[in-house]
Order: sequence, then C-alpha cells, then structure tokens
Amino acid sequence: MSMSVAPDEPSTAADGAAGPLAGGDPRLDKLVHRLPPRFAGTVTYLLQPSSRWVRIPSGALLIVGGVLSFLPVLGIWMLPLGLALLAEDVPALRSSRSKVFDWIERRKPQWLDPSPSRNEQS
Repeated sequence: MSMSVAPDEPSTAADGAAGPLAGGDPRLDKLVHRLPPRFAGTVTYLLQPSSRWVRIPSGALLIVGGVLSFLPVLGIWMLPLGLALLAEDVPALRSSRSKVFDWIERRKPQWLDPSPSRNEQS
C-alpha cells in the first residue's frame, strides 16, 4: 500500500511555469520576478535546494564584496544580496529576512506589486 504525497512547496504562476517558489517565500518570488530576466534566472537557480553548494560560497563572496565596497566595481548592494542567499541555509538569517520582507510589505508595497517590470515591457 503506497501513498502519493503532494509536495508542500507552492508553485508560482507568475512566469507561466509550474515550479517551486524561489526560496519558498512568495514575497521573495515577487522580488525575483521583478529582476531583469538574466538576473532572475540566476537568482532562481541559486535559490533552488539543489544549488546549496553554489549558493553558500556565492553568498559569502557577495558579503565580502559588500564589505569591500569602497573598492571600484564592488558595491554595498552586494551585502544584502549575499545575506539573502545565505538566509536559505542559516535559520537565524531566515528570520531576519522575514522581518525585512514584513517591513517591505508595510513601507514599500510597490516593490511587491505584480505589475510587469520595465524590463518585461519591451
């Protein structure tokens, strides 16, 4: 007697493909969906559970790049992106990421607006 179990992860219909949400959080999926297509694909790949061994070093390198933001080419934007990637694997960072998403929902709801981004209208 075997039972089939449906996956617990919700799927997204925003891009027309049925699959797990980026990072398992619908708010993160909305933000990723607003990125330019090339970056959105890369971030979606990094947020997949099977990409853990790529995600951890990438997150660490982005954090180091953010700390060294006074150098040319590197920027402070790398720090939150690195922390967001590491939040997938570090529970303490995951709760902080959730608090940041709560703040975004309250203060910047247009960031989570489902309307198409400027990059998809061309």
